[in-house]
Amino acid sequence: MEAIGERINGMFKAIGQAIRETDVSVIEDMARRQEEAGADVLDLNVGPAAEDREAAMRWLVETVQGVSELPLAIDSTNPDVMRAGLEACSNPGQAIINSTTGEQEKLNAMMPMAAEHGCSIIGLTIDEEGVPGTAEGRMEVALKLLASAMEHGVPTDRLYVDAVILPVNALQDTPPRVLDVISQVQMLADPPPKTVLGLSNVSQGSTLRPLLNRTYLVMCLARGLSAAIVDALDEELMDAMIAAEVLMNRAVYADDFLKAYRK
Repeated sequence: MEAIGERINGMFKAIGQAIRETDVSVIEDMARRQEEAGADVLDLNVGPAAEDREAAMRWLVETVQGVSELPLAIDSTNPDVMRAGLEACSNPGQAIINSTTGEQEKLNAMMPMAAEHGCSIIGLTIDEEGVPGTAEGRMEVALKLLASAMEHGVPTDRLYVDAVILPVNALQDTPPRVLDVISQVQMLADPPPKTVLGLSNVSQGSTLRPLLNRTYLVMCLARGLSAAIVDALDEELMDAMIAAEVLMNRAVYADDFLKAYRK
């Protein structure tokens, strides 16, 4: 599974302050720590921290690339900010657009950008009416995302479908529905789209958040989840992910499999 590190986000107080003050050291430290913890991709989101979000995203991309060669997920709903981030990438073909939805206006803005830069794109199963309440409704949006990707020449395996997990304390029937979507997306095309979740959303506002996150991640992996946006600094979460990869025969077993996987 691809672990997309979530911590370089202006919503976090220290990161937001670093973006406002263009404090390179804080951003570099967080990039290094997530990479060392096992992140495969680094998500970059300027959040509400900057008045000029395009300039802030360019600075963020350039700063992170100074210390890490990991692929970047440019995280913004603003097409201008997205373009600024992709243009600052030394290798935009390795980047991920995070994200579009199934809303036609957003597809029209983001999908051509993915084709232009040859990068991957995350599509959330949300349409003009919001998040569908059923697995079937989410699959209808997934099909729309897939059709748009094919129309614009984005390879099907460069589309990540996000089935949109919602907080379990508010909508307890959502986690099993999302599991069904993860399974079904894999049958949509050959090669199939990938699947991704913003994992931490499942426990938003709940107690015992790390336990809920770890447990749900393993459940999703058993259904074939391709990637997740996670707190890579949660060592027990990452350990659970690695153990699941081994048990599903996706990673080679060794007595010290945690250390071997991280290497």
